[in-house]
Amino acid sequence: MREIRTVLVANRGEIAVRIVRACHELGLRAVAVHSDADADALHVRLADEARRIGPAPARESYLSVRAVLAAAGGVDAVHPGYGLLSEDAGFARAVTGAGLVFVGPPADVIARMGDKVAAREVARACGVPVLPGSTDTSADIGWPVLVKASFGGGGRGMRVVRSPDGLAAALESAAREAGAAFGRPEVYLERYLERPRHVEVQVLADAHGGLVHLGSRDCSVQRRHQKLVEEAPAADVPAGLHEAALRLAGEVGYVGAGTVEFLVDPATGEFFFLEMNTRLQVEHGVTELVTGVDLVAAQLAVAAGEKLWFTQDDVRLDGHAIQARIAVEDPWESFRPAPGTVTGLRLPLGPWVRCDMGVEAGGAVPAEYDSMIGKVLARGPDRESARRRLRAALDELRVDGVPTTAPYLRTVLDRDGFVAGTHDTGSVERDWPPDPARRPAPAGRRVRRVRIATDRGPVEIAIPAAAPPPGAPTTTRPARAESAAGSSEGPDGPPTAPMDATVVAVPVEAGTEVGAGDVLVVLEAMKMEIEVRAARAGTVTAVHVAPGTPVAAGTTLAAVTPA
Repeated sequence: MREIRTVLVANRGEIAVRIVRACHELGLRAVAVHSDADADALHVRLADEARRIGPAPARESYLSVRAVLAAAGGVDAVHPGYGLLSEDAGFARAVTGAGLVFVGPPADVIARMGDKVAAREVARACGVPVLPGSTDTSADIGWPVLVKASFGGGGRGMRVVRSPDGLAAALESAAREAGAAFGRPEVYLERYLERPRHVEVQVLADAHGGLVHLGSRDCSVQRRHQKLVEEAPAADVPAGLHEAALRLAGEVGYVGAGTVEFLVDPATGEFFFLEMNTRLQVEHGVTELVTGVDLVAAQLAVAAGEKLWFTQDDVRLDGHAIQARIAVEDPWESFRPAPGTVTGLRLPLGPWVRCDMGVEAGGAVPAEYDSMIGKVLARGPDRESARRRLRAALDELRVDGVPTTAPYLRTVLDRDGFVAGTHDTGSVERDWPPDPARRPAPAGRRVRRVRIATDRGPVEIAIPAAAPPPGAPTTTRPARAESAAGSSEGPDGPPTAPMDATVVAVPVEAGTEVGAGDVLVVLEAMKMEIEVRAARAGTVTAVHVAPGTPVAAGTTLAAVTPA
């Protein structure tokens, strides 16, 4: 047993707020960490103490093991939340090596299951079905295939490839994104299953042999492998799926809260192991609402050495819960990211409605981090009542200053396929485009819109126009042409950064001849890659940026002399 009195929350945003609140409910002190961009963030102001860990880029702050550990003086435990360092085995070892409690599984378990290739081998050894796959990127496993990051999660570093022609580019792009998000660029191939359901099982284990599952969740409403809506429990769970999750967790000696994810083929009822997330999930709240188990409190108790206070026979699922992820993206403009300031916020307050938010009115949403600002959850005695309650809650939710996914997700709840529960992981992109008639009215702030090409297709980004000082004279400037190739280059202007971002690749140099549409610079912002392309054929005469450097919106990236 280890006494825990003070917890360092090694994360940011909504999950950091969630952990701080759980600590306070348990009578524990919560110490927040923050980058310069988050100095006035909600989790910082709610914590008992806050400590700066570095500049805005995550690699220099939230992803820096050295910086986070330097801020851990005087604490008893470190809770990593989800994302960032939560599945970094080296971080877990560093925390325990410093004599602190790591609120999560042992480092060797994180290393074994965090490596998706190794996790597939564990699943095979346990008799859990897996899809065909290979680390040999030239292997023939049939088409289509999914290029997947070997480490990390959250849909990052994943590309669907339907023919050999697109494989090389997908491998390069996925590896680059994985390296930027998780610090590990390794990828592998897996057979892509068309129209599956995404079903996952929440497991909870202590260090004394206690191991239970807390039911399943359906996370099939996705776009670009990113979950948008999750619910618990999942319907029509194949026989043996829960037991497979327990078998896998038991095989690796799991301790703490974790999730075993599966793809389910609705046509055959077969299920296949996808991955195990050795951390808390974004969607953990829907499980809490139907089981009554506080998973963050349970994590802290298990980390302190306590035994689970219930067995599998004690687990009861009561009712149904559905969650909508709220992100600062505009679904009516290809889900473009839109960092900015939340100028106003009204949360729904109805019965059996829960809001887990990482911002409040006046809070900033920095471009350096993920676009999700929170979640709205609703519970009901059955799925239909939970659906109606969440629909009403999203109608009541109001976020000013930035566009969000909430209005679109409200329409998803009324789609016939969702109401019937017959949707799959491709329904959003294949069948449920945003309805132009349901587009919300603009918030009123002027923006400059730039269409860009990204690793996940074309998107349009809104760059907020700075408000002029009171009494300042107004001027009219000629509009700049916007390049569909992905650059904000005008007819006579050089390629510029369409938003604040970080340079991740520069595939050209001075003297390189380029054609219209060729990639000049690859940027990363809000965990999305943005390709800045040449608007016309010509010769690169200068490159003004290098990989790893931050750039502000409007920064000139290169010079191209037209042919």
